[in-house]
Amino acid sequence: MRSHLLNDTTAEQYRRSVTEGVERVAAKLATTDRPFTGVTVDALSPRIDGIDLDEPLHDTAAVLDELEDVYLRDAVYFHHPRYLAHLNCPVVIPAVLGEAVLSAVNSSLDTWDQSAGGTLIERKLIDWTCARIGLGPAADGVFTSGGTQSNLQALLLAREEAKAEDFASLRIFASEVSHFSVKKSAKLLGLGPDAVVSVPVDRDKRMQTVALARELERCTKDGLIPMAVVATGGTTDFGSIDPLPEIAGLCEQYGVWMHVDAAYGCGLLASLKYRDRITGIERADSVTVDYHKSFFQPVSSSAVLVRDAATLRHATYHAEYLNPRRMVQERIPNQVDKSLQTTRRFDALKLWMTLRVMGADGIGELFDEVCDLAAEGWRLLAADPRFDVVVQPSLSTLVFRYIPADVTDPAGIDRANLYARKALFASGDAVVAGTKVAGRHYLKFTLLNPETTTADIAAVLDLIAGHAEQYLGDSLDRAS
Repeated sequence: MRSHLLNDTTAEQYRRSVTEGVERVAAKLATTDRPFTGVTVDALSPRIDGIDLDEPLHDTAAVLDELEDVYLRDAVYFHHPRYLAHLNCPVVIPAVLGEAVLSAVNSSLDTWDQSAGGTLIERKLIDWTCARIGLGPAADGVFTSGGTQSNLQALLLAREEAKAEDFASLRIFASEVSHFSVKKSAKLLGLGPDAVVSVPVDRDKRMQTVALARELERCTKDGLIPMAVVATGGTTDFGSIDPLPEIAGLCEQYGVWMHVDAAYGCGLLASLKYRDRITGIERADSVTVDYHKSFFQPVSSSAVLVRDAATLRHATYHAEYLNPRRMVQERIPNQVDKSLQTTRRFDALKLWMTLRVMGADGIGELFDEVCDLAAEGWRLLAADPRFDVVVQPSLSTLVFRYIPADVTDPAGIDRANLYARKALFASGDAVVAGTKVAGRHYLKFTLLNPETTTADIAAVLDLIAGHAEQYLGDSLDRAS
């Protein structure tokens, strides 16, 4: 079994095995003609359940054949231009190369003596991102597993900076369409059930600053402590960007920690055309970015950034076997001093490879393309009487619903839209997402693929309308 260990004696076997796997994936990507096969849980489960993990195949080719049957054939392929559902982007080749390198070398980014240059590369990328945001010379941060962890760590720092004797008195303010991880983080941080105050949004799904000011004033009058305001730089459902400069002013007025969840909108940091849409982010105390959303990186690649590096001490613990206190005096850089994680992948390498091959402008051009595409998609929807579109996009998301000409029952319209999404997924012709707006069911395009065209959008809209009309027609037949 030692023959399977990656080392100096097995380098050629490693080369052959990885090449064989890459060739399989490349062939699959080259021949995939739709984002999904439409396979069902009931159809796929028996194939996987029937595999005896205690009986290995002892052959890479045979395992890849099996993998084709249980995974590759039926995977949801985000690179396909008609995958329009969630915040999943197609990935750039330099980042995939970085993934292959980091997996093979397998550095752990918790301590210097496990990563060496990896530590310095991650720190360089953190500095680069802080500079792009404009956080100032004292800024710092660390890579994380994703936006949920980044938001959790940012709110942990905010909780500690609030210096409250009673956590039950702490309040977090976030818009009613902010990410669910804000409420989840509050629970994990031991805050009370009323800790998160939901602030209303305007017609463009942006936090109403008048309402925020009112809630902050009420909080202080009630003897409670405003712990943090979470402004969103690109909501998951709408891509809406809260009015960051106005929120920053209120945070300064009330002495509140300002966190910007820019997991989605961080692509604007590289944008050549739309950078001004996220103006005000530079005034934040902490920022979440997800490179695996809008920098076209493989999962996972995320970071939390802070204006004042000293605040990261709230996540610091020392262990003699890992990062004893003496290392601080010896100026040995250990990233575990800043992170909620201990063992941690060298995910920063993917972004490093991307920037060194493509440059930030290359990333920005791709993100600008999907923002432009969303604007064109909005014009299509606004001009199509079959659909109701919610807001004009700030990023690359479109939320809409099919509205039949001769049906006025809102519940019936809901069922038609739900059916259309389900039928489309089952067909495999396209994948779209869904959400609720004012209690009603809507559909959602999250456009993160520059290869998607307006023709793709128009074709998928026709498919949606066709499925919805079929459902309504069948319903009328059943009723009669």
